[in-house]
Amino acid sequence: MNDLKQFNVLSWAHTLLETNGREEGVAEMLLQHHLEMNRTTFYMHMREEVSTDVWVSFKRDIEHHVATGIPVQHLIGYEYFYGRKFYVNEHVLVPRMETEELVLYVLQQIGKKSLQDLSIVDVGTGSGIISTTLALELPEAALLATDISKDALKIAKQNAANYKADVTFYEGNFLQPLIDNGNKADIVVSNPPYISWRDEPNLSDTVKNFDPALALFADEDGLAAYKMILEQISNHMKQVKQIYFEIGYNQKSALIHVAKQIFPNCEIKCIQDINEKDRIIAISL
Repeated sequence: MNDLKQFNVLSWAHTLLETNGREEGVAEMLLQHHLEMNRTTFYMHMREEVSTDVWVSFKRDIEHHVATGIPVQHLIGYEYFYGRKFYVNEHVLVPRMETEELVLYVLQQIGKKSLQDLSIVDVGTGSGIISTTLALELPEAALLATDISKDALKIAKQNAANYKADVTFYEGNFLQPLIDNGNKADIVVSNPPYISWRDEPNLSDTVKNFDPALALFADEDGLAAYKMILEQISNHMKQVKQIYFEIGYNQKSALIHVAKQIFPNCEIKCIQDINEKDRIIAISL
């Protein structure tokens, strides 16, 4: 490319991405990263020249994404969630807007309760976005988090430490490490694996080739993780009063059926996301 003005570099990337069926927004995120600019500064300098070094690095990353589908967040090493930067890699899910809506809903509901002696557990914490955000937004509450993946917990602990968030992490399968340790919790929040294995062929390469399968897929048509968490609560953590799950858009009826089998007297509410898809199940025990 002869003219390395920021606007032209961005246009080149948009064309390449669109031609290859990739999301154009990748270009802005990557170029801002390589220019070390925030969003406002970035758009104020569209007519400025881009250095050759930046152009070469940016071009390499764009072409790598086009060829493989590698998430832009893996290329730059982070994603923003609830206004904060969180480190991510191949061992954790890339944070998504739907999970931010889950956290926002939980905060709205907890805001009506007393935080004194309130204990919240984030089951399957992954990168730690839920537990760290809740700890920062609800500093008086006690935050616990679990994950079965050692590699995921390393990232979660790093993210919590970066913000000095007070979260206690445990390694193990869903709530089992808390059960073994005798911990109690009042509220359970979880974005567990909920994609059915039969849906794997329909996923984009960006998801199925790069997000960890352990955090994506569950048996029993995607319901196995929910069922295990609910059974663990029923059998061992009877002090839990509220459960908040992120769900697949088509899992509402099936999950309500599972929950009612385990907790016949529970109250269940389903909340839709910004796209008007069923996304959050709130269970009151």
